[in-house]
Amino acid sequence: MKKTSQIILGIDPGTIIMGYGLIAVNGQKLQLLHMNVLKLNAKKDQHIRLELIHRRVAELIQEYQPTSFAIEAPFFGKNVQSMLKLGRAQGVAIAAAIQAGLEVCEYSPKKVKQSITGNGNADKHQVWSMLQRILTIEEKPEFLDASDALAVAICHHYQTSSPIPGAGSKLKGWEDFLKKNEHRIRKPV
Repeated sequence: MKKTSQIILGIDPGTIIMGYGLIAVNGQKLQLLHMNVLKLNAKKDQHIRLELIHRRVAELIQEYQPTSFAIEAPFFGKNVQSMLKLGRAQGVAIAAAIQAGLEVCEYSPKKVKQSITGNGNADKHQVWSMLQRILTIEEKPEFLDASDALAVAICHHYQTSSPIPGAGSKLKGWEDFLKKNEHRIRKPV
């Protein structure tokens, strides 16, 4: 494989099924490197499952050497226990990324769906359909958690890059904008 400018690891956290997807970025060209899920036995101790999540994320980082790490932020549900478990799964995945020196970026499910399909309320099948077009892939994953993780990686690429030079740079309010765009300010005559 030729040298890529960036490799992005996307994670869809879960305590029973954690999805992961890796893409290579060459300019604006995206290539699927790998996507799959880590299936965990629901009957195993919760702490063992968390350790397995941490280990798998660390293995992926070691194997693929990503330059970016993106994870789906937990959405707020009504079941507090489920939210706690999901937050822990997300936390250990983030810990593995931080241990490897990667910056962590979180995206809400709505942001991921909107980035991929243009609709923040799209369902998993609509997201998968767009991913197939974006990456020209045919084989459907056994679990859509894998494609959700892939969507997180692509969302991160879209959020951090832009075909317009300078458009991806973050500004901190109007003062920062004015400093960075002095050439655009019209002075009164």
